[in-house]
Amino acid sequence: MGAGFIVGVVGVLILSHAAYSTIQYRSLLKITEEVFSGPPINVVIELIAGLVLCMWAALTVPGKFLSILPHSDENRVVSLPANLDFMIFNHRGKAFPLDMDVKLK
Repeated sequence: MGAGFIVGVVGVLILSHAAYSTIQYRSLLKITEEVFSGPPINVVIELIAGLVLCMWAALTVPGKFLSILPHSDENRVVSLPANLDFMIFNHRGKAFPLDMDVKLK
């Protein structure tokens, strides 16, 4: 496990705690018969911190992006697959007319 994965788990835990705190706050407001106008500021700060940690982990955990070489032989479709049963050419798109003369106002 890398540091990015651990940061992601901590971010998810912070988001879960913020959700639990909001639910607990709403139940307290129901007991005191007050109107819910929004979560407290500490829950909002937890949400922002959890979001930042989860986004950072999501961008760093998968790995580095590799470039796609356009002239590589591995990117070419050499032949059609041997099993053509899964190639569907009859679909709902044929219900639409080919020439749509729609004018925008």
